[in-house]
Amino acid sequence: MIYLDANATTPVLPEVLEEMLPWLREGYANPSGSYAAAKLVRKAIEQARAQVAALIGAEPEEIIFTGCGTESVNTALHALDTLTGQGAAVVSSIEHSAVLRCVENLTRARELVPVDAGGRLDLVALSTALDGAAFVSIMAANNETGVIPPLLEVVELARARGVPIHTDAVQAAGKIALNVRELGVDLLSLSAHKFHGPKGVGALYVRRGLRFAPLLSGGGQESGRRSGTENTAGIVGMGAAASRVMRQLTPHPAAALRDAFEARVLAEISGVTINGDVTHRLPNTSHLSFDGCDAAGLLILLDESGVACSAGSACMTGKQRPSHVQLAMGIPEARAKTSLRISFSRLNTLEEALAGAAAVKKAVEKLRRVQGLGVGPVTVYSP
Repeated sequence: MIYLDANATTPVLPEVLEEMLPWLREGYANPSGSYAAAKLVRKAIEQARAQVAALIGAEPEEIIFTGCGTESVNTALHALDTLTGQGAAVVSSIEHSAVLRCVENLTRARELVPVDAGGRLDLVALSTALDGAAFVSIMAANNETGVIPPLLEVVELARARGVPIHTDAVQAAGKIALNVRELGVDLLSLSAHKFHGPKGVGALYVRRGLRFAPLLSGGGQESGRRSGTENTAGIVGMGAAASRVMRQLTPHPAAALRDAFEARVLAEISGVTINGDVTHRLPNTSHLSFDGCDAAGLLILLDESGVACSAGSACMTGKQRPSHVQLAMGIPEARAKTSLRISFSRLNTLEEALAGAAAVKKAVEKLRRVQGLGVGPVTVYSP
């Protein structure tokens, strides 16, 4: 298999797995215990906390371990909802469903900020929405297109109005440099399996001094901020992965692969559109539309050829529907249904990138022959 779906999840690095195994075998003690074996487990967790903190320029005590990125996001938004006064929850129209659905369940009003055709946040609309807002949550990078918003400007606007800000950095961490001190955010969400750590563990940065209300109550683990016995092996794996990916963030190893893949696709396939602002996006992500090709059909053909990737549309109640991200960008529904997301990891090779491009070409040509549809020219979004 040629795996080109790293934005969905990444393979665990072999060395990360090796660090996790002892804590699944002999290091099974409960870290809340007072005996020697438990203290060793606690020490391993605290080391991982420091490693995750280093990835984003935080202090170890500002990191809370959670069960996943979704829990981290929900915990952050629950805390902001609980501790802020009246006003709307301000989010962008292209946030991950972990943000959008959580905000939908709040009793307060929700304000959706639009994006432009490149998927970049409308700062004028945001500025208006922030007047009287309770809090704001803007992602650090879009999980579908890879587009990176002007987060520094977002924080500046929020700070000027005294509005606390959370950012969903699940897709950004390990792909671009993040520093919470430079960004100025109050809360930031992470997930280990997006940067070559294990599934089932996430983290939440909570700025020192920020009032906080836990989502989960119980035994008081994580300094009373997230109750529940810690997933030691998962946490150790998250720390190990964080330590490794931060060694090479600029340039990201996948950037050259993404560029080589796109160059081959654009040179050899007509009627291709690159969706999203290509000057502000993750180094590993390519979001493409193919005239005359249904994404579902392309995925079947690519799977048959041993290539794994994702459609640019979500499967809802058994029917292919365009994603809210593409619709928010003003992409016509017909074109949105032809989109694929290709995302590379640190473990992919140039040979895989070029073989993936060849497989896409073959699938597109076959599907166009079968469907008998015409195509247009190559298009690249430019702001």
